[in-house]
Amino acid sequence: MSAPTHHRLIILGSGPAGLTAAIYAARANLKPVLIHGIQPGGQLTITTEVENYPGFPEGIQGPKVMELFKQQAERFDTQFIEGEIVSCDLRKRPFQLRMEDSAHLSCNALIIATGASAKWLGLDSEQKFMNRGISACATCDGFFFRNQDVAVVGGGDTALEEALYLANLCRTVTVIHRRGELRASKIMQARALKNEKITFLWHTTVDEVLGDDSGMIGLRLHNLQTGSIIEGKFTGMFVAIGHQPNTGIFKEQLALNENGYISVEAGSTFTSVEGVFACGDAQDFVYRQAVTAAGTGCMAAIDAERWLAEREI
Repeated sequence: MSAPTHHRLIILGSGPAGLTAAIYAARANLKPVLIHGIQPGGQLTITTEVENYPGFPEGIQGPKVMELFKQQAERFDTQFIEGEIVSCDLRKRPFQLRMEDSAHLSCNALIIATGASAKWLGLDSEQKFMNRGISACATCDGFFFRNQDVAVVGGGDTALEEALYLANLCRTVTVIHRRGELRASKIMQARALKNEKITFLWHTTVDEVLGDDSGMIGLRLHNLQTGSIIEGKFTGMFVAIGHQPNTGIFKEQLALNENGYISVEAGSTFTSVEGVFACGDAQDFVYRQAVTAAGTGCMAAIDAERWLAEREI
């Protein structure tokens, strides 16, 4: 078996966290290697208009801002490798990584910026109207639905947080939940139930997203108790049924929380394995914003650089 290709620092993921980590690490002369999948750029690449990232007063398309991130990382000689990491061994030093094409890599320090993926309903029509009425982030996209009628799908804290945020912007917010009671915390339930702009459809699922060339115009809804089908007029649907962190290959090797997010030391990006750092949505289940992901990417690069320097690597 051939010896692995060794690097001082490898970064996994090419969203705002991973690319920011690459920019800082490259400027620190760590010669980082960034590994990305076939669709680099993270969740912003499936976002249209981005209006809340500082520095772009007129807004910018999601794919464009990620291309600018990449260009900046390339300027400082970040090496990019396309492919998926299928296994890793964080018990050995240097750390061992294997890619889907059987390439074998090793590194002294590892930054994990693999992000998280929103859970969707799985409807063909949902995909058809993605970014044309369908979203998984009210903080990101709610501004575009001012004074409109929107729906939120879900019954947990995230769904009610989305609904309460949207109630400040939208004409009406309808929470669609497949059960007859909410899973959210009591305090979140109390806030949502007393908000005059928020109404609830219980025992209800979404059968189809309705729309035309202008985008989404409504939903076909199914009442699970009566079997009845109704159509409601909505110009937006926010799916809030959770996120899945992309951390599966680290399950037996790093400390994760109950939902699979990587645990880090407070105020840092240090994980349970010395020399492994986590940033972005792979460890952030609270904010999940591009700007906060970029901030933790900066933190991870600085943490890694100082850790390597202390060991004279």
